[in-house]
Amino acid sequence: MSDKSFNAFKMAQHQFDEVAEQLGLDQGTKELLRTPSREYHFTIPIRMDDGSYKVFQGFRVQHNDARGPGKGGIRFHPQETIDTVRALATWMTWKCAVVDIPLGGGKGGVICDPHNLSMREQELICRGWVRQIVRNVGPLQDVPAPDVMTNAQHMLWMMDEYEKIMGGKFPGFITGKPVGSGGSLGRTEATGYGAVYTLREALKEHKVDTKSTTASFQGFGNVSQYAIELYHQYGGKTICVSSWDQEDQTSYSFVKEDGIDLEELRGITNKFGGIDKDKAKELGYSVLSGDKWIAQDVDILFPSALENQVNAETIKAIKPRVKFVVEGANGPTTPEADKFFFEKGIFVVPDFLANAGGVTVSYFEQVQCNMNYFWEKEEVLTKLDQKMTSAFHAVYNLAKKKNIFMRDAAYMIAISRVAEASKLRGWV
Repeated sequence: MSDKSFNAFKMAQHQFDEVAEQLGLDQGTKELLRTPSREYHFTIPIRMDDGSYKVFQGFRVQHNDARGPGKGGIRFHPQETIDTVRALATWMTWKCAVVDIPLGGGKGGVICDPHNLSMREQELICRGWVRQIVRNVGPLQDVPAPDVMTNAQHMLWMMDEYEKIMGGKFPGFITGKPVGSGGSLGRTEATGYGAVYTLREALKEHKVDTKSTTASFQGFGNVSQYAIELYHQYGGKTICVSSWDQEDQTSYSFVKEDGIDLEELRGITNKFGGIDKDKAKELGYSVLSGDKWIAQDVDILFPSALENQVNAETIKAIKPRVKFVVEGANGPTTPEADKFFFEKGIFVVPDFLANAGGVTVSYFEQVQCNMNYFWEKEEVLTKLDQKMTSAFHAVYNLAKKKNIFMRDAAYMIAISRVAEASKLRGWV
């Protein structure tokens, strides 16, 4: 699983400091942008199904809202830490800025394991989370969304609790809701599709035909499944996916040299993205250890699971054939791995650009809720494609012009926009 000494927030600050230096930001702006504006820590006491009481730790971090209300998911994870939430809130600020949507960065979390909680217990955690933070979130302040191990049902419970307390209808309070209850069509596909729109543009720029490429994905959750779906529609071939096995508490890689069948794999996957090993073997997949996804002889690597997965250790397994890395996950690549990619000429679509499709369609959902008029799926995906494509080219052109890494170019654009908004408001 994740490395105990790894601190995502330190990494987020390190990435920021380097770019702030290159941009020549003044001391005040640097101090403002490298630290979250507000943090909330609170307890959520729950009466469990067996009658006992258990107290869960909850968080909400609002990094910067100079460009608009905060935006960011709520994670349920047994290893959740405040530093992870801080890092993700910071990345959300840059993510909203790089695709130029009028929102700031926020993130929330609860230390819990939904695998071991009944639906009733999960509902009480959701409602308890809202009760603790209700004055500091809302459609005009900070708009939550689903993240690791939370889903549309959790969002609806949270919205219901918010509306009960506020005494009105506020569908724009939270995004990632079910369609028909204020959710947007196309939201489920958004992150995976958005990542593949950026890949499509990267391949075009490098004069590579998608049909001639192969890929390996880490993770088989929502992001990977829809990224694979669109990548296959464009003619690409996936030969490996990895997935987390809840029973064994470890991950496995599933390899099929002549290409995986997405629907077949979906048919043997549980709701947490865990693939049934025995059934996969029957279907002709080789089942290898979870770290083998990165060692595949492919053109494209898609880290789409957790942070700190492409690091000084794991890059040793990368094959010379790999030419593109598309970061579906948040913070999957460490600075050491970035250096390796830069030296080897491997083209990276950085996380907060590649996976910004999710927050973009969350923004569309918020817009639709606030005007109480909903778009057709095709309209949502067309607007998403336009946003992702223009954001990709802005970053790509800057990277080319200055001969810098894509991640640095994306950071430069995002940080400049947020710094400018903070200055114009007179904060610094």
